[in-house]
Amino acid sequence: MMGRPFTQVDVFTDRLTLGNPVAVVHDAGGLDDEALAAFARWTNLSETTFLLPPTDERADYRLRIFTPGGELPFAGHPTLGSARAWLHAGGTSRTAGVIVQECGVGLVQVRRAGDRLAFAAPGLRRSGPVDEPLATQVSAALGLDAAQVRGIEWIDNGPGWLGVLVDSAETVLGIEPDQPAMPVRAVGVAGPYPEPRADEPLLEVRAFVGGLGVPEDPVTGSLNAGLAQWLIGARIVPGSYTAQQGTRLGRRGRIHISQEEDGLWVGGDTVIGVTGTVTLD
Repeated sequence: MMGRPFTQVDVFTDRLTLGNPVAVVHDAGGLDDEALAAFARWTNLSETTFLLPPTDERADYRLRIFTPGGELPFAGHPTLGSARAWLHAGGTSRTAGVIVQECGVGLVQVRRAGDRLAFAAPGLRRSGPVDEPLATQVSAALGLDAAQVRGIEWIDNGPGWLGVLVDSAETVLGIEPDQPAMPVRAVGVAGPYPEPRADEPLLEVRAFVGGLGVPEDPVTGSLNAGLAQWLIGARIVPGSYTAQQGTRLGRRGRIHISQEEDGLWVGGDTVIGVTGTVTLD
């Protein structure tokens, strides 16, 4: 059995235990798909990633991302956490200040701004309004009435996200979902705080992902990327804001959104929690 470097990183927080952890296996070459999936089930985290040599000469590394329920083409907090683990292990990017990740959706840029990392949001694979019967089913599974719902749209950038905008952060925090009744595998809900200060979160967010083997994800980069693309595009929120996620789970995730000339960037702090080796073959 081969010992491989291992890092566990807490993402979207500057304090260990308050974000969303990702398990990162370095030098994962030679492991077959079943070994990757089995280890992801064993860690029982929302995502486990595996760093591999790139197949695209423009990339710094290739990343495979697994939930306990299977592989994803893209996910946000694993992207930031894996980039942090790669840098911590001595990785040097081809371009100063920018890391290029190869994954299932193609190439994703990750940039460094001091200690904070941010990824460029990939384009949406599916967008636009949800048909009325499905919207009704989703609202019912979330326990929401029509007066609380402000909009429901597809915001899928890989995991299959369907986004729900509600009237308030209070409504978001009060949701008690009926997971077996959820008709899609990944649902994200956002609601605004009333007149927040510039240094406070604008939105409260929750991610219900029973279809991916995790009832509720603590802090979710891909969901927040999709929500931002929808809500900024519809001029419901400003081009730069902070979202909060994980409150109901005892976390304090902070996701920093910035719409810039070169695209939408989703940033957050990262903290190394565990380093060592893992025996996998």
